[in-house]
Amino acid sequence: MAEVLLDRSDRVAVITVHDPGRRNALTLDLSDRLVAAVRACEDDPEVHAVVVTGAPPAFCAGADLTALGEAREEGLRRIYAGFLAVADCALPTIAAVGGAAVGAGLNLALACDVRLVNDDARFDARFLQLGIHPGGGMTWMLHRLAGPQVTTAMTLFGQVLGADAAVAHGLAWSRVDGGHDELVAAAVEFARPSAEASRDLVRTIKASLRATAKLADHADAVDTELTPQVASIGTPEFQARLAAMKARISSRG
Repeated sequence: MAEVLLDRSDRVAVITVHDPGRRNALTLDLSDRLVAAVRACEDDPEVHAVVVTGAPPAFCAGADLTALGEAREEGLRRIYAGFLAVADCALPTIAAVGGAAVGAGLNLALACDVRLVNDDARFDARFLQLGIHPGGGMTWMLHRLAGPQVTTAMTLFGQVLGADAAVAHGLAWSRVDGGHDELVAAAVEFARPSAEASRDLVRTIKASLRATAKLADHADAVDTELTPQVASIGTPEFQARLAAMKARISSRG
């Protein structure tokens, strides 16, 4: 049964696109379910970070080819909606890429804030080989992450990046030894600092990261960060951590 699974534990949610027999290819229904899972995480005050993965053997083999063949603009936008919900998520997101991320599946991986991979990971644009133009903002996302040379190599020259190449070119943060379970566990552990921090602070920092990324001047970034930093200094969470730090310093003396 094609489904999107949502597991929550210790303030980290794991969203799994689960249709292994079809290599987790995105249908309209799966895309709708992915949107619903992301929204559920955003609405749950106990979720501070989100891991996105696909059931082995693939991460996501792209959009279902039947759906693509029948799609026009409205249908394409509905397929896009799943990975765009991840891209727009107010919480930190980590892709655990343990297999092929192809086409729309590449977009799903790119939509996350950070990507962790294992040896089975493959990043494959494949639009050109299918005879269709890239969609869903793939070229924009890939440019921002890996630059024009990697983007051109993948989209116009059919280059596929494995785990080590993805790390080397800045497409992934690190390679994890082991299979899918170890990869997801590593992604959950990677999310731990956000899970242990104030949810409001995590969301505010992510919003600031998005805002400052659009700015050209350092001074504007200083101004953008100033108001939320002042607000955070006045929170009970900061005051408690400051008191604990002072107590530790005093105990050493």
